[in-house]
Amino acid sequence: MTYAGDITPLDAWARLADNPRAVLVDCRTRAEWSFVGVPDVSPLGKQTVFVEWVGFPDGARNPQFVDDLRSAGIADDDEVLFLCRSGQRSIGAAEAATAAGIGASYNVLDGFEGGVDASGHRGSVGWRAEDLPWRQS
Repeated sequence: MTYAGDITPLDAWARLADNPRAVLVDCRTRAEWSFVGVPDVSPLGKQTVFVEWVGFPDGARNPQFVDDLRSAGIADDDEVLFLCRSGQRSIGAAEAATAAGIGASYNVLDGFEGGVDASGHRGSVGWRAEDLPWRQS
C-alpha cells in the first residue's frame, strides 16, 4: 500500500474528533460540492478542506494538487483523511500526498455517497448514509 490505509467514515469522524492534527480533505469536484453536498466538521471545531483531485468536466488530474493542499495549510505531520464520492479517487489523492511527504494520508472508504447499488443509485453507504454531519448549498 502506498498510503497509510483505508478507514470507514465513522473511523474518520472519530479521528477528526480525537486528533487535533487530523484534517478532512474533500477531493471531489466543485460541481459535486455544489450540487451533492459537503461533509460538515464544524461540530468538531474544524473546517473541511476542499481541493479537487480531478477537474470537471474533463476529468484531468489537478497538476497543482499537492501545492493546493499545502496552500490550504496541510502540513507533513498532519493526519489527512481524503474523501471523494465513492472512495476511489481519494485513493489516488492519498497516494499523491504520501509521495509528497504528507505522512499519515488515509482514504475514507465509500466516500461521501458510496458506489452505485443494484438499483443504480448511490447513497446506501458512505458519509451521508452513516448520518454524519453534512450540508448542501
